[in-house]
Amino acid sequence: MIQNINKDYEAVVVGAGHAGCEAALALARTGIKTLMLTLSLDSIGFLACNPSIGGTAKGQIVGEIDALGGEMGKMADRCAILMRMLNTSKGPAVQSLRAQEDKTMYHQEMKKVLENQPNLDIKQAEVSELLHKNGKLYGVKTTLNEIYYCKAVVLCTGVYLKSRIIIGNHVEETGPNGFKNASKLTQSLIKCGFEIFRFKTGTPTRVNFDTINTHGLEVQYGDENILPFSRLTKKQPKNKAVCYLTYTNQNTHKIIMENIKDSPIYSGLITGVGPRYCPSIETKIVRFKDKDRHQLFLEPESLSTKETYVQGLSTSLPVDVQRNMLHSIKGLENAKIMRDAYAIEYDCINSLQLFPTLEYKNIKGIFCAGQINGTSGYEEAGCQGLVAGINASREIQGKSQLVLKRDEAFIGVLIDDLVTKGTDEPYRMLTSRAEYRLHLRQDNCDLRLTEIGREYGLVDDERWNLFLKKKKAIKRAEKQLSKVIAPSKKINDMLKSVGETELSTGTTVQNMLRRSGITAKMLKDTLGLFKGFNDEVLNEITIQTKYEGYIAKEQVQIDDAKRQEKIILPQNFDYNQIAGLRLEAREKLSKIQPLNMGQASRISGVSPADIAVLTVYLKSHKML
Repeated sequence: MIQNINKDYEAVVVGAGHAGCEAALALARTGIKTLMLTLSLDSIGFLACNPSIGGTAKGQIVGEIDALGGEMGKMADRCAILMRMLNTSKGPAVQSLRAQEDKTMYHQEMKKVLENQPNLDIKQAEVSELLHKNGKLYGVKTTLNEIYYCKAVVLCTGVYLKSRIIIGNHVEETGPNGFKNASKLTQSLIKCGFEIFRFKTGTPTRVNFDTINTHGLEVQYGDENILPFSRLTKKQPKNKAVCYLTYTNQNTHKIIMENIKDSPIYSGLITGVGPRYCPSIETKIVRFKDKDRHQLFLEPESLSTKETYVQGLSTSLPVDVQRNMLHSIKGLENAKIMRDAYAIEYDCINSLQLFPTLEYKNIKGIFCAGQINGTSGYEEAGCQGLVAGINASREIQGKSQLVLKRDEAFIGVLIDDLVTKGTDEPYRMLTSRAEYRLHLRQDNCDLRLTEIGREYGLVDDERWNLFLKKKKAIKRAEKQLSKVIAPSKKINDMLKSVGETELSTGTTVQNMLRRSGITAKMLKDTLGLFKGFNDEVLNEITIQTKYEGYIAKEQVQIDDAKRQEKIILPQNFDYNQIAGLRLEAREKLSKIQPLNMGQASRISGVSPADIAVLTVYLKSHKML
């Protein structure tokens, strides 16, 4: 058979989900002639599960994608129908922005951005094989026998690799939402030396909003005047919808337990490993038998449809059980199901086989991003796609690649966890995974990462000038911290209103901001301080001042960790020759081949004693 050979591209992106979109745009925007291949043009940027972007820890990731010059933050702002800042009653380290999205609009707008991006072509096709020789990729082949030569490929296959949908005892070889799956590529990955895992995730039912009785349900409104995800968003996104809160009950739990034998999770039909932090409702009932109820959020999927997402009710139980379970819940007694809930199994790779650049260790030019690496979530996928796209571009251009550190970004934490510790279940980012989370806040993503984005070619002049303007404004605002505030009725009335002790003597603005109930905006509104500064700058000044001591302590830990990161380890080294290392440590170090001592110390199964032995050995052999 004659093959259709195309030599016009430098890079190919396989997949058009959230990882694929960011990877393709990063490549094209840095001057690389790129082809995006997707199973369906209708699945570009598709929100297959929850119609939302952001959330705890995920909001920070979206802000970081934006600061580096990615697309997700801008798109989330543009398509948002309800936005809320989570955990506002807690400290800034765990506050995260979450937006309910119009999923129809999100797909349409992202497709429009991709179609109008110079250096980027999009084609509907299924990739069946990766072509490589002498440890180096040279192209991809499709199921229609087309060959595209390229210098790098970014695999962003999502949950489509040999995926199957499962509802009760019904199994269908397909991708999410009825989209076609990728049935051929897994075998090629195995031939390339990839270790394949089988993971599972799922979604809840979608019901017709008009059949929900919202009377008596708790309403969740959006927040007004909050800082959006992207610094390029000029108009404040408007809240156009509301969500509702309801709960399961003892009757719901009884229906589930009476039919638990028919759940494919417990019957053995599902073999893939499911997500710990987003389990099915039947898993929740079995695992948390002491709980009388579980929260359910009723979330609109789009302004152009009646479909409503029942968050918290993910299941793969048979459809008749789904219906009975749904109708036992307050407000959903007469709800009509528009889409049945389902579980989906899919293939993914062992992320320990990747470098921190997300390049495959065994074949140069193959990069992997998103759920193929064992993660879950749009945000986790998007940030990996961005990093993989940047690094594929840099490799093609012969330039140094981007590796974000754990103290620089949640993205750095996520990728380091994947390539250093690996994951045996769908990985979800949590604030608790970041040891320096007071540095990695929602509010300072741009301050942390815009300069890096500029260096790697994705931050344009508009974003750069906004960043410089903000930095200058913060420096000017900081000069007001040394001003002295004298006692007055106005200031004491303000202090009394928030439960703070009144002033009897003068104090500095800095000391005033260290009080828990006082913010820079309050001082501006009450005393006329910080005139000319917007709320974003005032918020930054408040946080930096209020948490100055904690931030300083965390910086000491960061500096200690950086010293370990500077100790570079030899590559392709046989750690089995170090007799003093425990057997597990030898095996893990030999397999992962850490780049530096810091990464070695974070490998599961490598103890501080092992690190001490390793240090002594390498120094004695003059390898450090």
